[in-house]
Amino acid sequence: MTELLSVKVQPRSKTPGVEKLADGSFRIRVLAPPDRGRANREVIDRLAEFLDIAPSRLKIVRGETSSNKWVRVGP
Repeated sequence: MTELLSVKVQPRSKTPGVEKLADGSFRIRVLAPPDRGRANREVIDRLAEFLDIAPSRLKIVRGETSSNKWVRVGP
C-alpha cells in the first residue's frame, strides 16, 4: 500500500520535531540548513522515526527544493 503525506518543513530550527496537524499533514522542524539535501535527509529520518518505519520506505516525490513536500510511504 502506498500513501502520500503532505509535509511542511522548517529548516534551521532551534527545536527539531515532528507534529501531525489536524488536516492530516505534518510540520517537521529540522536543524539542518536547506543546503545540498541535508534538510531533506533529516526530514526523512525524523519522519521515519515518528512513524516508526524504516527510512528506506520514505521518498520525497515532490518539492525537493521547496519547504512544501509530498512524501511517499511505500513497501
